[in-house]
Amino acid sequence: MKKKPVKYKFPVLSKVFDAIPGKKNFGIYRFLPFFFALGATLEFSMINWTVGETNFYSVFKKSRAKYLVEEEELNLTSRKE
Repeated sequence: MKKKPVKYKFPVLSKVFDAIPGKKNFGIYRFLPFFFALGATLEFSMINWTVGETNFYSVFKKSRAKYLVEEEELNLTSRKE
């Protein structure tokens, strides 16, 4: 059975999607490099961009440290009982 071509609501999207090579060999996976690059860009921005004096990782470290301290306090109180 032959697959029917997908019809999009927006013909512009169809033209853009069909313009990306590799449809026959890779199918939907031909978009994977774009998403990989997008993820790498997001990770780079989370590491290097700061707002004021904070960035994503400094906030994450603080919240993780608070969580670990609270968990340790719970463990200590449960041991005393």
